[in-house]
Amino acid sequence: MALRDVQQVNSTYNAKSGELSVSSTVDISVAVATPTGLITPIVTEADKRGLSNISDCVKDLATRARDGKLKPEEYQGGTFTISNLGMFGIDEFSAVINPPQAAILAVGGGKPKIIPTPYVDGVENQEKPQVKTIMTAKLSADRRVVDEATAAVFMNAFQRYLGQPHLLSL
Repeated sequence: MALRDVQQVNSTYNAKSGELSVSSTVDISVAVATPTGLITPIVTEADKRGLSNISDCVKDLATRARDGKLKPEEYQGGTFTISNLGMFGIDEFSAVINPPQAAILAVGGGKPKIIPTPYVDGVENQEKPQVKTIMTAKLSADRRVVDEATAAVFMNAFQRYLGQPHLLSL
């Protein structure tokens, strides 16, 4: 949904011609490790799918990728990539962009952290710090396509959707 909202991030860049192409569809490549190396099968029109449909699609694509049973159209193309090393216990990392895509999102695992609460002057019983699970996500982007301000707008939209999952209802 954040890619739909901030379309500049959902773009490709042709380095030879210098042409930028903003995609009308959100086709997310998902990084999958296979015995022969990394491959990025594509969840097409992800912005038009429900969460359970996306989950089922990713599981199917990942299984077929590991078995070497993907068709070329299932891993060639895509408008944006997500790499999730969080499920392997990696808290935080930076991912490398897959040209001609303009950006990639590196998703780390959730980690419990102590979150302090603000001090309120004049209140005898201050609110206690809380332990919350914090996930790290880092955007790597091609500066020729996505400047820092646009990256910030995208990450804010991404954070808003994660913080308010009811917004993801189709």
